[in-house]
Amino acid sequence: MTHDLTLPAPRGTLTANRPLDNLTWLRVGGPADWLFQPADAEDLAAFLAALDPAVPVFPIGVGSNMIVRDGGIRGVVIRLGRGFNGIETRGDEVIAGAAALDAHVARKAADAGLDLTFLRTIPGAIGGAVRMNAGCYGSYMADHLVSARAVSRDGQWHDLTPDDLAFAYRHSELPEGWVLTEARLRAERGDPEAMIAKMEDQLARRDASQPTKERTAGSTFRNPAGFSSTGRADDSHELKAWSLIDAAGLRGYRHGGAQMSEKHPNFLLNTGGATATELEELGEIVRRKVRETSGHDLQWEVIRVGEA
Repeated sequence: MTHDLTLPAPRGTLTANRPLDNLTWLRVGGPADWLFQPADAEDLAAFLAALDPAVPVFPIGVGSNMIVRDGGIRGVVIRLGRGFNGIETRGDEVIAGAAALDAHVARKAADAGLDLTFLRTIPGAIGGAVRMNAGCYGSYMADHLVSARAVSRDGQWHDLTPDDLAFAYRHSELPEGWVLTEARLRAERGDPEAMIAKMEDQLARRDASQPTKERTAGSTFRNPAGFSSTGRADDSHELKAWSLIDAAGLRGYRHGGAQMSEKHPNFLLNTGGATATELEELGEIVRRKVRETSGHDLQWEVIRVGEA
């Protein structure tokens, strides 16, 4: 526990024993020893530089793809907010703060005639999208990232290239404790009205097939498909996690307050009173049954952090 430590005094907000359940889409999880919401980039770097190196640091975004376990997170959780959500366009590039929502970036880019429409239906913020090499409709962050700015655990600034991040499917190599603050994305030019219409169609199709009105964390498991080193899908592999879960008879399956969606079996739901433990246990039940029925070993796409 780090409550007894003397922490640096930042200009931003530092809160002890802060519950994290209301900062995640699934609305579960215990407290962080400390939650730090920096005022700006300089405040973040100064805080990390002065923080005892033994204290763990864990950055979170909007909690859209995460289960925080019931015991919470030891150390300092860092959540970027205002001051890190700017979006601007320069030529064929979009510069977005790590806290800028993916959907907002897609819309602002379209208004400027730049095509980042794949981001429109991805829940979350740009920092998480870079960290997880988020993708949709055949496009991935790896296809668009020019560079990302990050501050390391010792408070030093780094400009990272796609090679530095070593993108893979739903993954990048970001050193532990580093905090992404900004991304530069390159986009193709397009007609703003056509892109807006395209995004509206994407939203309609998503809402028709996914439980977007429920408490979820997006897709629970990765599709067991082949992917190249850049994280691009190999179209020769069409197997979907939802179909394996469905074939195992787990559509709508319940465990305590947790449930696999009736609408889309690869979505884990908090039906109202689930604990993080129940959600994670249901995920492991699904993995075991799918392994037994199909031989496939589903891998979690939802990040699970903290102590049980």
